[in-house]
Amino acid sequence: MREALAGIVPPDAAVYCPGATGIERAVAGLFRNRVADYADAAVTVEEVFGAVAETGSLVCASEGGRAVQAGLLPSHHVAIVRRGKIFATLDGLFSVVASAPPTNLTLVTGPSRTADIELTLAIGVHGPEKLDIILV
Repeated sequence: MREALAGIVPPDAAVYCPGATGIERAVAGLFRNRVADYADAAVTVEEVFGAVAETGSLVCASEGGRAVQAGLLPSHHVAIVRRGKIFATLDGLFSVVASAPPTNLTLVTGPSRTADIELTLAIGVHGPEKLDIILV
């Protein structure tokens, strides 16, 4: 993990890493310029809730007070996904969260698309410019 992050995250980048999970606490010390607020970060490094193979989506959840915007606002998102949390289908994901759904569940699937302005399609206007995913 240390080597992967060293190759992904620029050494002087302002990094937001919530430190809420064991994985996040294990890697948080790797970043020299760790910031307390994702709004001040160029990079967010976080463990996400999971992923959905069917759609190629990352699943970000607000469980435990997590800010789901943390992976959307900074220009670079490094998502850490546990292999055991990759759901084959959307139905598989929702069957797991159905009994106690988090307040907010965000599925991130590819760059954003909008045609709000003069019906001209713009791709990648919202969300991070760069995404890296580390499977553990």
